[in-house]
Amino acid sequence: MQPYELSLAAAADEIRARRLSPVELVDSVLNRIERTEPRFQAYVTVTAERARRAARDAEHAVAAGQLKGPLHGIPVALKDLIDVAGVATTASSRVRADHRADADSTVAARLAAAGTALVGKTHTHEFAYGLTTPQTNNAWDPERVAGGSSGGSAVAVAAGAATFALGTDTGGSIRVPAALNGVVGLKPTYGLVPRHGVTSLSWTLDHVGPLTRTVEDAALAMSVLAGHDPRDPASLSVPPVDYRPPPGADLTGLRVGVPRNYYFDHVDPEVEAAVRAAVTQLATFGATLVEVEIPMTRYVQATQWGLMVPEATAYHERTLRSDPGQYGADVRILLEAGALMPAGDYLRAQRARTLMRQAWLSMLDEVDVVAAPTVPATAVRSEQETITWADGTSESVSDAYVRLSAPADITGIPALSVPVGRDRAGMPIGMQLLGRPLTEAMLLRVGHAYEQTVPAQCAVAARSAHTSSHVEDSL
Repeated sequence: MQPYELSLAAAADEIRARRLSPVELVDSVLNRIERTEPRFQAYVTVTAERARRAARDAEHAVAAGQLKGPLHGIPVALKDLIDVAGVATTASSRVRADHRADADSTVAARLAAAGTALVGKTHTHEFAYGLTTPQTNNAWDPERVAGGSSGGSAVAVAAGAATFALGTDTGGSIRVPAALNGVVGLKPTYGLVPRHGVTSLSWTLDHVGPLTRTVEDAALAMSVLAGHDPRDPASLSVPPVDYRPPPGADLTGLRVGVPRNYYFDHVDPEVEAAVRAAVTQLATFGATLVEVEIPMTRYVQATQWGLMVPEATAYHERTLRSDPGQYGADVRILLEAGALMPAGDYLRAQRARTLMRQAWLSMLDEVDVVAAPTVPATAVRSEQETITWADGTSESVSDAYVRLSAPADITGIPALSVPVGRDRAGMPIGMQLLGRPLTEAMLLRVGHAYEQTVPAQCAVAARSAHTSSHVEDSL
């Protein structure tokens, strides 16, 4: 196994035991980036020299017995909405082509303080306003979509071009690409991870979280990322939490909610079968399966769009008026549509969100975790615009991908996507675990328990036998 293939936890163990140098790890990841970028295009910017300096500093610290923690010397990539002082934050848009951050975002500062080595900034769907990230190719099949908007971060982790990465999630933008690329994605409770210094899409829906190769890796990242920052008005003040899941897979007494509606409606049969098999696996660990009714499902799409569209337009109002041609056509149309939305629609969406959150919290009183598909279908081919279901109905790819992930953003509850298999084409399938606010540790415990049964799921994508030979030959 090459260093770039190691999970965050495994790499941290190797560094702590002095069997692996941070310099060796960073060099391995940077070499991997050079080999994979022509195929996958995950990165906007690669900060190789910066990463090597951080690795040398980490190596000296380890030699002096001054290891800061499990993230010290670990290569990380940041979605290109996240400010790093002196580095461009382009949001994958011509609008931001010349923008350089004057200061670190809160999350970048926390990662730097933990000793990570920034290897680069990853592509997003322009200003995070989309679910495919068209610049980037899927890590398992370059002819398919990466998912979005944190597609670059997910692909970098899946391809071994970053040990872990950060993304943002407004309607599913961490969990969707995580599911489509076979990695772990955690959208934390709204306000748990500060967003200061992170370009906004929709300020009442935006979240920042990790994309990792394993559930344990996500827990290690959250231990650094979570915590109050007064510069983010939504930031929560909560006591420190040990997110690292306990060893073993005992889930005795845990109540796992299985939706009887919504989450298995208009879902590919292979996705449904894989998720239901994973849920059954949780029962073998002692969990009790409980059917639950998902509330207010008919209002999900209208509420999501009713909040996000006008907030995004308000954020871009000045640039949209002064230089609309700098936006891609798909994003410009959405921004212009937001300018036409009546204030009453936005207020109704806010009221619906309040009612939906109350209804979800009542439903979550009945169970500890809800288990469901992350997305209703695996990664489609890049040119595909719609998905047609067995009953003859169809929906756009973006609408399909956001449909099952939006409720957690609207309600602000935490959600974890975990790989649970692959379809006949070899494309990854994700299961989503949802819980009450601030129950990230429980979600990670459940995800980790499942993960113990399928350790091969965290394998680097391009080395899998499921990956086509022409991709493997090029890597």
